Formats: sequence, structure tokens, C-alpha cells
Amino acid sequence: MRKILVTGSSGLIGSEVCTYFARQGWAVHGLDNNQRAVFFGPQGDTRWNQQRLQKTLASFQHHELDIRDRAGVLALLRDLRPDAIVHTAAQPSHDRAAAIPFDDFDTNAVGTVNLLEAARQACPEAPFVHLSTNKVYGDRPNTIDLVERETRWDYADPAYAHGIPETFPIDQSKHSLFGASKLAADVMVQEYGRYFNLPTCCLRGGCLTGPNHSGVELHGFLSYLVKCNLEGREYTIFGYKGKQVRDNIHSLDVARFIHAFIEAPRAGEVYNLGGGKANSCSILEAFALAERYSGQKQVYRYAEEPRIGDHICYYSDLRKVRAHYPGWDITVSLEETIRQIVEAWRQRMAKV
Repeated sequence: MRKILVTGSSGLIGSEVCTYFARQGWAVHGLDNNQRAVFFGPQGDTRWNQQRLQKTLASFQHHELDIRDRAGVLALLRDLRPDAIVHTAAQPSHDRAAAIPFDDFDTNAVGTVNLLEAARQACPEAPFVHLSTNKVYGDRPNTIDLVERETRWDYADPAYAHGIPETFPIDQSKHSLFGASKLAADVMVQEYGRYFNLPTCCLRGGCLTGPNHSGVELHGFLSYLVKCNLEGREYTIFGYKGKQVRDNIHSLDVARFIHAFIEAPRAGEVYNLGGGKANSCSILEAFALAERYSGQKQVYRYAEEPRIGDHICYYSDLRKVRAHYPGWDITVSLEETIRQIVEAWRQRMAKV
């Protein structure tokens, strides 16, 4: 039985990857220490997801370990020698990073190097998939000419009709400290692929989402928006008239792409992995969709000042992904994703 190690296994993408590969017949080893609760408080707690995996997946084994523990990470990889590694553990908020710069960088950048070097020593043949972020592009996407439509911003430049490609510049822009720490990790993952010829890739995600997301205000756009809708809680729009656009990809489609890469890996690759234009929405458009599936009116307020380094419009150009892995494509629509998130939050709230 092949073994996979998933860091951040109690988070949204990590738990989806664990479930997906368990169903594919893999032995799944999850590494997590509930650091999200430290970053975001009780509302970010993911123990419930860890317990769900332990109860529902017979082939799942949990490892309570912090990726900043260099010796511990090396010892684990030498013991397991996994056939594949999926690295989703991170401090995921660009707002939170400014308050905890050392924790942010040590988790995102140093933690990634700990894993890369441990993999190089223990299992260099194992594909290494790193969940990066579109924040590695900083605020440079905001320099693209935009057109304002009734409910969203969109690209006016036809060169970006399909979205942001992997060739888009990553430097000389404002990233937020989170974006910078993730960029450091992104470049190191590429370098271990190119310099040591290891099978690595960076997935520069848009909004990765799904029903198992513990969304909070500082991270988890759609999940938190839906939670606010169902609770009648006021949601805050930060600037850009609520017309800022994100592309949203269901965690299942992320897991499916990771599987495709593991089965046919490449060295030092980069992919922009999001929902693409078809699965993009503005905050105003997300309100309408949440209201459709919840039956409740969204309560919100508007704050004129946008978040530092925030994108006005961002959706992923998926042409490289589809060219390298033609068997993969988006399978879960934005509407279905939001319907699932509404149902999942309703179930969780009923248990409280």
C-alpha cells in the first residue's frame, strides 16, 4: 500500500486530500498540531476535522507535530519514507501575518524548507506538492487595466481574458508579510526541484474552498461569508465597492489535481490553480448566491479602506494546467460549492 504524508491534515485542503487518497487505497499519514486555533482563536479550531478523519478513514494516522520542529520532521520522514508528500500546513492570513511576523515566516518559509530537506534526505523520489498562493504575485495584478461592471471588476486588457498566467511577475510589488513568506517557500520548492531535480510543484491557489473549511474573517472568504449569512452576523466589505473578484475552486478539484501530478510528476513546476473565470465571483455576487441557498438576507457593512495588498480582480489562467494534465478539469461549479458550504455550516451549527 502506497503511503502519503499530508501536512496541515486537519485544514480544508489537507483533510480533503486525506479523504481523497484514502478512497484511492493509500495509507494516509496526517501531520497537524491545530496551529490554526493559535493563529485565529477558538473559531479557527480544527480538532473537529481531525477527529472526523480518525473516525471515518480506516487508513488514516494522525501525527501531532509542528513543521517548525526540524528534527521532528526529519525523524518522521525517515521513519515513514512516504511515496508522496502534500504540504498544506501554513499561516494562511495576510492580515494576521503583520501581527505575528516571526510565527508567520517560521511556519510558511522555514517550515517548508524543513520539509523539503527532510524529503531530500529521506525520500527524494516522492512527489512533493506545495500549496502556495496567488498572493506571491503581490498587488501587481492591480496594475492591469480594469473595467467596472454592475457587480464586479474585470480585466479590460484582452491579454488577461483567461486570467493571470504563471509567467506574471512576482517581484517589485507589495505582497503583505504573508505573501512574502509564502513566496519564499514557493521559490524554495521550485529550487529543490530545479537544483536537486526533485519532483516538486507549487500550486498558486485562488480561493480554495469547500464544506469542511473553518472559515474566519481573516481567512476563508466564502466559508466565512456563508457563516455570517446563516448567523445573521454583519459581514464587512473592505473597499473596492464589494466588486473585488476571486476565483473559487472546490477542495475536491484541488485533490484531484494533486493526484494527477503525483501520478505524472515534473521537477520544479508552478501552476496557477483556481476556479478560473467560470468559477469567479465578486463579494456582491457571493452575497446573492449565499442568499439563494440559505434563504436569508446578507447583513453587511462597507469599510472604504481596502486590505493591504488585496487584489481588486484575480482569477487563474488554467490553460497551462489543462495542457500538462488534460485529464483534469473543474468538476464542481461555484453554485454547487456554495450550496455545499451552506449545508455544512447548517449541520455544524445544529450540533452546537
